[in-house]
Amino acid sequence: MSAASDIPTAGVRTTAIGTHFGSFLVDSRDGEVVAVRGHPTDPEPSHLGESLRHFAENRVMRPAVRQSWLRDGPGAATELRGDDPFVEVEWDTALDLVAAELTRVRDDHGNASVFGGSYGWGSAGRFGLVSSQQHRFMRFFGGCTDQKGTYSSAAAEAIFPYMVGTGYHAGLARQTSWSVICEHTELFVCFGGMRASNSHVTYGGQGPHHHNDWVARASKAGVQFLNVGPLRDDFDKSADARWLSIRPGTDVALMAGIIHTLVTDGLADEEFLTTYCEGWDRLRAHVFGEGLAAACGDWRGPTPWTDAVDYDTPKTAQWAAEVTGVDAGDIVELAHEMARKRTLVNLSLSTQRAHHGEQPYWMALALACVLGQVGLPGGGYAFSFGTQGNTGAGQARARIPGLPVPMRQPGPPTIAVSRITEMLEGPREPFDFDGRTGRFPDVRLVYWSGGNPFHHHQDLNRLMQAWQRPETIVVQEPFWSSVARRADIVLPATTPLERNDIGGAETMLIAMAAVAEPVGESQDDYWIFARLAERLGFGEQFTEGRTADEWVEVIYEIHRAADPEAPPYEEFRREGYVMAPGMALMGDPEQVFLEAFRSDPDGKPLHTPSGRIQLWNDKIAEYGYDDCPPHPAWMEPFERLGGAGSDRWPLHLVSNQPVARLHSQFDHAAPSQATKVAGREPVRIHPETAAARGISDGDVVRLYNDRGACLAGAVLDDSLLPEAVQLSTGAWYDPAPDGTCRAGNPNTLTADVGTSRLGQGPSAHTCLVEVERYEGKPPPVESYAPPEILPLRDSRATAGNQTPNRSPCSV
Repeated sequence: MSAASDIPTAGVRTTAIGTHFGSFLVDSRDGEVVAVRGHPTDPEPSHLGESLRHFAENRVMRPAVRQSWLRDGPGAATELRGDDPFVEVEWDTALDLVAAELTRVRDDHGNASVFGGSYGWGSAGRFGLVSSQQHRFMRFFGGCTDQKGTYSSAAAEAIFPYMVGTGYHAGLARQTSWSVICEHTELFVCFGGMRASNSHVTYGGQGPHHHNDWVARASKAGVQFLNVGPLRDDFDKSADARWLSIRPGTDVALMAGIIHTLVTDGLADEEFLTTYCEGWDRLRAHVFGEGLAAACGDWRGPTPWTDAVDYDTPKTAQWAAEVTGVDAGDIVELAHEMARKRTLVNLSLSTQRAHHGEQPYWMALALACVLGQVGLPGGGYAFSFGTQGNTGAGQARARIPGLPVPMRQPGPPTIAVSRITEMLEGPREPFDFDGRTGRFPDVRLVYWSGGNPFHHHQDLNRLMQAWQRPETIVVQEPFWSSVARRADIVLPATTPLERNDIGGAETMLIAMAAVAEPVGESQDDYWIFARLAERLGFGEQFTEGRTADEWVEVIYEIHRAADPEAPPYEEFRREGYVMAPGMALMGDPEQVFLEAFRSDPDGKPLHTPSGRIQLWNDKIAEYGYDDCPPHPAWMEPFERLGGAGSDRWPLHLVSNQPVARLHSQFDHAAPSQATKVAGREPVRIHPETAAARGISDGDVVRLYNDRGACLAGAVLDDSLLPEAVQLSTGAWYDPAPDGTCRAGNPNTLTADVGTSRLGQGPSAHTCLVEVERYEGKPPPVESYAPPEILPLRDSRATAGNQTPNRSPCSV
């Protein structure tokens, strides 16, 4: 981050911007960013702000159409997506093509044959949130096949309401606050760690960074942090956290072993379990191996999950040791320590991005109930500390309105967000999702904006095959990213630095002002959707007669109506930000998760069938899922260390979030590039593991399994379990002809398997691999270079006498 004293002031303009990793002041001259500084309200600005300097690089300069599609029409040579040259066209031509395709597919096949893919990380601006704009557009269009959930927390989002009767995101806002933790918590057990870099990011806009300060304050106050996971450094160094090294994906087995120990040694809070919980007797029967009849009690319906759940083996500390790799004596000792101290049990999101990912969140709640500390200050159950920066804030973030989105129309289905490949592969195939059944639509057109499935989706080789099935793929995107390169029509969109907006940063509103003119011929997402809406006959409905800047002002005035002390709009833009009324600093307000329920379970019951915490749920039992029982349980994943697949693939791949970028954003920028090894994403390997394979620090290595392979740069590090390798997500996908990603994208290796039929989330963290030193000269990484762009006349010259297939633009 640049210091103010380093910036020449002549001709410099300073504007504010809000991002998912913090708020910044951007100094620019003649449309070029000369410095990025932390916002004056932020005590610890993120280094990711430096990425914003690179907003003009690797851009889609003009509307572009894949050559084969432009020449031969929809469905032409779809196997060439990613390899075909692009032809630049005028905006009117591109918009006419898209409008005609949307009309054709809707009229010939129905709205369900249009899939609208969008994700909300593209902008922290409330108006510029492209997912909202696309939803608004598609619903005026008559609807499309939509998606529900997030890659981040799908399994947790699914299971949480069945546990405590409220939504996951509502529960997140009610987590025990840092001020309470500092005063009351003695032991803070973090399953999946509490990674500092993750805590610098918050979806929708990160406010002033206080997480690291709170961790340091808690440690100084005597809170002992325990990091349970395969990475020792998944914690802020200031916390001096203890490390319990565990095989990835076996957290539930460890929790079950602790519960067994607590009950056996007379340390379970039976009164709490009887008073505040429903179904403890059944869960206890599972943990103690008392058989199916005892575990399922008076349930008389089908029990298809029984083949996946072991009801006969006691889940002792010794049993847990054999599964987890943790010493049985350490498990017993930890159980006793947790019972002896005021203990807070925290789950990171990494634990639920795995096969049967619903179970860690449910079993951790059961563990907190057995300890009897749920609802006590500083004790009980917590989630997502170490996942995003505002967890433990003690208050809900300031609510900033956005572009209004109409209700979904009945008809087109909604699929789980991570089931895209299955949808494209299996038109009319049945699916189950959170108690609903449906059939995948026959998708002919994919419209994607504000996201990159070739970053966050699993088993990219499989996705590449499925991606060939639609007749037309439209992508709205600023950069020549992996998804743009695999589109048929690419519409160049601006970045947040090229438009005005209003952003939320937890305790304040940011007046985001354009730093530069749009790069090339790129246009705002709103401009694109508005002109498509005009062509499709609902332009006035979509815009309501307003420009983008007028909408931004309307959004502010809606906020101002609820905050009479807020300044007039023009003053707000001049000042650059305004604090939300009545909000304290993050973490200061005192709040205890489920405190009201504990204090009065009858007067303030939970919104569950019993009014209590559900350790058994009849509704899930009624669904009859073979991969999600109606109580928390250890279930063998499709592969794991010490289990299935480990005889062939002896290493577990940890594909966590990167420290040098947000997901895959700005992978081409200096902060991300500075971390590359041999020009590729770094993979951390334990020295013992590397030595056994003849790998040295800095070598190019090949990671592989039956699903695929990728190349990465070796970094030897003893901060991880010897049986694990760590390769962060987000390298721009760059497949060689054999499918090997030359840049180091781990999702060439991960399996595209749903967590269960309940949550259907991604199982990225269930992944075994092998690693070897790459022999010979490594191939160059090509993902940062734009695709081949042809002038229009070259495309005409190669068109021959072929007739376009229903394409309105003949070349």
